[in-house]
Amino acid sequence: MRSTILVLTLALVLALSCAYRCSKAGRQDRCLKYCGICCEKCHCVPSGTYGNKDECPCYRDIKNSKGGSKCP
Repeated sequence: MRSTILVLTLALVLALSCAYRCSKAGRQDRCLKYCGICCEKCHCVPSGTYGNKDECPCYRDIKNSKGGSKCP
């Protein structure tokens, strides 16, 4: 029970973090999708709406098929 609450709390915090991270994105739907994918894998989201990816190296290092950053 306790771990379930912790997992749900973490999921809520990360979802809110992605919502803020993508708040100024031109394509919020796409930003939220990829932020969610990266967030689920890394369990962290960099602060702010842009940059600061050094705060979360896993998030920073995920690449798309073209070698660019997958995470917004």
